[in-house]
Amino acid sequence: MLKFNALFLQATEGFNISTLVSYILPFAVVILVFYFMLIRPENKRKKSMQKMLSELSVGDEVTTRGGVIGRISAIKDDKITIESGPDRTKFQVMRWSISSVGASTNEPQ
Repeated sequence: MLKFNALFLQATEGFNISTLVSYILPFAVVILVFYFMLIRPENKRKKSMQKMLSELSVGDEVTTRGGVIGRISAIKDDKITIESGPDRTKFQVMRWSISSVGASTNEPQ
């Protein structure tokens, strides 16, 4: 038993708090960088998307994820009726399929 204790003391002799910090600090920095560069912006984007979807109202011009541009004519729960085109064709989409509100910025001039 004495021999084991002597070996253990020799193995931990050079170990102190500064070596522990030098091992943990790089991992902590990487985690912080991931949080501020990836996780936090994604959470902000999700919150703004949820806010936009909850504030949809009749008459808003929207763009769907499929690229269809139209004006909301009715909202019932999670189904939204959109009218689009010169003949005012109406179709229904789910609320989550709306990607943006307002005029599209990618229209040709």
